[in-house]
Amino acid sequence: MKALIVEDKAYIRKSLRNLLQQNHRDIEVLGECASVSEAVTVANACKPELVFLDINLDDGTGFEFLEQTQHLHFKTIFITAYEEFALKALKAGAVDYILKPIAIEELKTAIEKLSLLPVSVQKEQIQTATQVWNNDPSKIIISLQDSYQVIELSELMYCESDKGYTTFFCTDHKKYLASKTLKEFEEQLNLPNFTRPHQSYIVNLKYIDRYDKSGTIFLKNGSKIPVSSRKKEHFLKHLFSWDQQK
Repeated sequence: MKALIVEDKAYIRKSLRNLLQQNHRDIEVLGECASVSEAVTVANACKPELVFLDINLDDGTGFEFLEQTQHLHFKTIFITAYEEFALKALKAGAVDYILKPIAIEELKTAIEKLSLLPVSVQKEQIQTATQVWNNDPSKIIISLQDSYQVIELSELMYCESDKGYTTFFCTDHKKYLASKTLKEFEEQLNLPNFTRPHQSYIVNLKYIDRYDKSGTIFLKNGSKIPVSSRKKEHFLKHLFSWDQQK
């Protein structure tokens, strides 16, 4: 079986390759990739039968890789070090996974399971898992440096963007820094409760205490959010038409 390793950490790629060489000589590693773009290019070129796929990659997620290679036919084993919610999302589609650091027995078990699962069935299950992961309208899942964080949108007060990063501020006084621009989250936050009064901010309307006509939003926790002159009219229209019962 020809395999591709898609993982952003070089030492994990090396460890997995060594384990395969020592214990699964029927699996030939065709290549190693650290990013979605690289993996898509290599997969299209070498057409692997099996992909060991990390969730968090240099330029996106393993799910993005799967979406861009739907035309190819390969089996997938996820590699993950994340919290239980990530595993539940994967289990929802019955997709096999192994935990980091990779253990010989877990690797063996995953490979044995996949050998019994037709590619067509697994692709349907992966699609289900992707939907579970991405499409819950009450939550947003953001990629952090070493994990994925589930944020209840009802508890998200506002987002602030700075130099390609976005910080999520929640009601429990916690904040999370994601290495994506605010624009990349705007579609997911295109909901009645949220408004974008400034290029660098998205605000949950339910946490607005008052709006100062000079151009400042005051939140219930004391935070101040500027309203740009270009977005002022749209913000006020959104604020006055907002139905708090929705």
